This record gives sequence, C-alpha cells and structure tokens, in this order.
Amino acid sequence: MPESTAVRALPRAVPAAPCPARMPNRPVPDFDYEAALDQCAAGRRSALEALYRQEGPRLLGVAQRIVRDRARAEDIVHDAFVNIWNRAESFDATRGSARGWLYSITRNLALNAVRDTRHETGMDDDTAAALDARASMAAWHDTRDAFDWRDSAGRIGPCLEQLEPVRRNCLLHAYVEGLSHGEIAQRLGAPLGTVKAWIKRSLKALKDCLA
Repeated sequence: MPESTAVRALPRAVPAAPCPARMPNRPVPDFDYEAALDQCAAGRRSALEALYRQEGPRLLGVAQRIVRDRARAEDIVHDAFVNIWNRAESFDATRGSARGWLYSITRNLALNAVRDTRHETGMDDDTAAALDARASMAAWHDTRDAFDWRDSAGRIGPCLEQLEPVRRNCLLHAYVEGLSHGEIAQRLGAPLGTVKAWIKRSLKALKDCLA
C-alpha cells in the first residue's frame, strides 16, 4: 500500500511530548509552515521535527490551558503531531494558514478530551459552556499574533464580537489570563457583584449563540 494511503506512525525524530529545554523559547522568524507540511507529506521526518520545535511549546500551552492537566496536554500534543504527520497531504492552503491548521488540530483534540470528561462526569450545561468558551479563547490567545479574530477563535469569534467590550474583556481576563473575579473587578474598577453578573450573563449569551 502506498505511503500516502497508509497510516504512518509518528517518526522517531519527534519525542512523545514536548521538552521545552530542548526547544527555542521564541519561534524562528519567517518559518515556512506550508513548506514544512509539504515535506511532511513527502515523508521527510526532519520537517516534522522542525514543526515540533517551532510550535511544540506553544501547542502544549494551548492544550494545557484547555484541559488544565499537564500530562493530558502532553498526550494531546503527541496525538496532534501524529495527525499532522498522517494528514499533511490533506492541508489546503486555500482554506487557511498552515500554522492555523496546526493549532486547529491541537485545539480540536483538546476540546474532544474536555467533552469526553464532560460526558463521563455528567457536567451541567453552564459548566460545559464555560469550558467551551475557555477553550476557544485559550486557542485565540496563543494565535492572535498571526491570525485575525475569526480565524483563530473559530465559531466563538462572532459570538464574542456581539458582547459589549467590557463584558468580553471580563471573559478574556477570566478564561485566558486566569484572573479571579476579585482581580478582574480591581483591574476594571467595577463592583465585584457586577463583574460576576457580567461573566454569568456573557457565558449564557455565548452558549445561546453557539447552540
């Protein structure tokens, strides 16, 4: 069976989970993501390793912010690179950027992991909506330097745009920066009760918008 139609295992050139000490703290300027994916599709392991070293730490950050567990995030990033390697041929530059594609794969795997946990624990709808909002905004936080709001935030982007700026900022402070309600109130100079109400109503609005 040709390699293009077979399921290819993750190359040995890439370890099972990101090792930040072995990776650059900052991405390489002008890295050609599309060319790297083309080389992955051609079976060049060095290209996948280059992608891994370029984005591994940031993809791990995205996954960890979504699932809130380091070990699970490492497994998700490993699975993401397996998918990237196996599906590199399917990348279509007309539908979005190559870098955005990497983040989309990682984010979707992390969201699926959260949803699986939700089903296992019988999570209520409000908590589930909060997790989906947190996950989408976490992904946006890590890609906003390269993509516009709609591309990086996915379906939640237009929904967030419908919120008043102060209410949207409350959500970003809470679910991207991880600030407590009290810290948000202090930063915005607003009463604590008002901040709590803004966040509660905004999560409900996002849930209704995404339904």
